[in-house]
Amino acid sequence: MHNTNRSSSHAVFNIKLHIVLVTKYRRKTLTPALLDYLKEAFADCLTAWRCKLVEFGGEPDHVHLLIDIHPALDISVLINNLKTASARRARNRFAEHLAPFYRKPQFWHRAYFVGSVGGATLETVRAYVDAQGTEEHARKSAAKSKSKPPA
Repeated sequence: MHNTNRSSSHAVFNIKLHIVLVTKYRRKTLTPALLDYLKEAFADCLTAWRCKLVEFGGEPDHVHLLIDIHPALDISVLINNLKTASARRARNRFAEHLAPFYRKPQFWHRAYFVGSVGGATLETVRAYVDAQGTEEHARKSAAKSKSKPPA
């Protein structure tokens, strides 16, 4: 299994978020060409924020992003920046296409969905945390350290 942990000077982290953005008034404005363009726009913006676009997909009225973020970020600020930057770029590049849908410079609905995503289920993490300090946990940890070859 590939280790996706990242590190900075004082932290090791692996934070993935699932974000859903919906077009204003749920208008079906997102064409395949516009979705491709948005994928690039989101990837560029995330790189500037020390983040990474892991997966991207969308339908005519919404997009899904799976992103890997840095722990020092304010999530709401990041998402609002993603919405602002992608909307501005899309409105500039696809002005003729978007003009019939929006009279004002609008693109995304102000609401969004964000959820944390991880490799382990909530139940697995809950059981792991609950087992801390027990004899069984100590026994398993000792068995793991004996089976690993020295570094």
